[in-house]
Amino acid sequence: MLHNRAVVLDYSCANRIYWSGYYGTFLGVNKPRSKDITAPLELSLIEAAYLVEKGKVKVVKDNKLLNLNDLLVFSSKNIERFEALYNVYVDLKKRGFVVRRGLKFGCDYLVYRYGPGVDHAPFGVLVYNAEDKADPIEFVRAGRLLHSVRKKLVVAVYSGRVDYYVFSWWKP
Repeated sequence: MLHNRAVVLDYSCANRIYWSGYYGTFLGVNKPRSKDITAPLELSLIEAAYLVEKGKVKVVKDNKLLNLNDLLVFSSKNIERFEALYNVYVDLKKRGFVVRRGLKFGCDYLVYRYGPGVDHAPFGVLVYNAEDKADPIEFVRAGRLLHSVRKKLVVAVYSGRVDYYVFSWWKP
């Protein structure tokens, strides 16, 4: 683990992890196509925690194997809104979606039915805790950007459970 990312250095492991659900990002590879990429795989702490929970990876920090609880505590201290982001991620995965980072599109997550390169993400998700105050302009900004690339804005609100609100443009 490096700072706020987990890195898979073994190329064959990196490929197995990525292609099993489009987890992470290959370093230096813009749009992966080949199933035998020779580059390390960078996982967000959210992805790493999810994969640890599923028994798919092990995370080592400072030569110490971290269990799920250790990783969740570390991540909570280092990522703002981690609990909400993680729980929304887990909920979307349970629903069968492929979940990717959405920063490029002004949101927390992009949600695919099948995966990048297979289909286009129909949804961009903004994540909030139930007690968060949101400025409506955040919805307008994200909604306009997502609408321009034919994606719907979904607001996910975490309060111990996840509620979803789908926005679409209305023309009077």
